[in-house]
Amino acid sequence: MKKPLFCIASAALLTLISCQTNSATGTDQTKIPSSKSDASNQIDISKVKIAPAKTILERQQVPILCYHQVRNWKSTDGKVGKDYIVEIQNFKDQIKMLVDSGYHTILPDQLYAYLNSGAKLPSKPIMLTFDDTDLDQFTVVRPILQKYGYKGVYFIMTVSIGKKGKFVDYMSSDQIKQLSDEGNVIGSHTYDHKNFKKYAGKDWEEQIDKPTKKLEQITGKKIDYFAYPFGLWNAEGIPELKKRGFKMAFQLSTKRDEKDPLFTVRRIIASGYWSPKTLSNSIKNSF
Repeated sequence: MKKPLFCIASAALLTLISCQTNSATGTDQTKIPSSKSDASNQIDISKVKIAPAKTILERQQVPILCYHQVRNWKSTDGKVGKDYIVEIQNFKDQIKMLVDSGYHTILPDQLYAYLNSGAKLPSKPIMLTFDDTDLDQFTVVRPILQKYGYKGVYFIMTVSIGKKGKFVDYMSSDQIKQLSDEGNVIGSHTYDHKNFKKYAGKDWEEQIDKPTKKLEQITGKKIDYFAYPFGLWNAEGIPELKKRGFKMAFQLSTKRDEKDPLFTVRRIIASGYWSPKTLSNSIKNSF
């Protein structure tokens, strides 16, 4: 599938502005270790029975952070763009705050089991997600998370894989596979970040089917999780995601759908303007 070069430039620009529209207890026998390391590969989610929406909505929400670029600000970065660019030292300090506060990272399989069956989670669970395939998520984020035994979820926009953009460079297929092989989770984030609410006709194939298949070929694993571009979703599109076998889909900070909470899981953007203390307070106030 070939696309005009302007798609790549558009994707690069979207990295700066993506998601800005919404910036803002169980008894199951499953036991997930309380270490900081990933244990989700011990969960067979195919055996997890989907719970009623009411049950899922009644469970305590797990804090989920959404990051984009992690690099130092440039003179060319605008005020809005800086909201989605966390400077390197600030990111290190934010992660250190999470570690010192006793947070343990979890991955989507663990969240899926918890929401549906009440499976046990580590103390103070948190999920770290990274959108848009930015190269600094591999070169900067990866070693910082590894230092503390943390894992992350990387939602990949496939148009930009291996590309060098005007504003940002992107991860290669080999780097994406390495993240997956190291126990992180790779999720689908469409082909070129087109607004999910506007999908019609061949959009489902171009934006969902082909990108997801490509990610499965890269990782050698089934892609079970999806993140909406800009955090925007509509109820009409959820059946299309279910039809394609997705287990959960992640939005941003709007209210979860009362009928399909698994497909409107909330996240908050970790702003580039936030200090570790501000982030800590935002986590407590948002979930």
